[in-house]
Amino acid sequence: MFTDFSRALGQLGDPRFLRVVGLGLALSLALLVGVYAGMLGLIEWLAPATVEIPGIGPVGGLDTLLSVGSFFLMIGLSIFLMIPVAALFSGLFLEDVVDAVEDLHYPALPAVTPLRLSDSLIDALNFFGLLVMANALALLLYAFAGPFIPVVFWAVNGFLLGREYFTLVAMRRLGREGAKALRARHAGQIWLAGTLMAAPLSVPLVNLLIPVLGVATFTHLFHRLNAAGAPAR
Repeated sequence: MFTDFSRALGQLGDPRFLRVVGLGLALSLALLVGVYAGMLGLIEWLAPATVEIPGIGPVGGLDTLLSVGSFFLMIGLSIFLMIPVAALFSGLFLEDVVDAVEDLHYPALPAVTPLRLSDSLIDALNFFGLLVMANALALLLYAFAGPFIPVVFWAVNGFLLGREYFTLVAMRRLGREGAKALRARHAGQIWLAGTLMAAPLSVPLVNLLIPVLGVATFTHLFHRLNAAGAPAR
């Protein structure tokens, strides 16, 4: 497993890897900037010019105060939002990462039919929704987890990352049902590998590399597990 990760890390300078990282980052930042601009417009539209405070009188500048507060709110939220948002956008291009890994390390493999853009978009949106929902539910557990909050975070996201990235890689070669069957046979190892990917999610900027490193790692993991389960000739 650590060998799979090391091989993925060693290929990080591949132009196809960097292209996916750059596209995911650019689109994620554009979306967050757009959301912040919309929030500022909403504050300017809804916030009154002055507020009447009993015993003090009219006080102005509420819209400025809210705008400054919203900036720090967006900075805080971006730590959590950047992960699913980057995963959403990067998910549209992750097949390029799998191709890059297979071209370098498994050149004898037959070609596969690329997924349709519509299928990639649906899968990316489903994964985005699942990430947001699971992490929202995990917030409830954080209240009781105490010092084990990082463990809960890694376990939840490790399960989701392992499930998604392994399926993405495996179904190119085995189809969706074959990918599910192989994933079920190696669920523990896949979850553990996903946890290895989830640990850096809490590190700003480094977390933006996880979609690429994760898919590359699971490409190696898939070929290793699939070869181990193949009938001897």
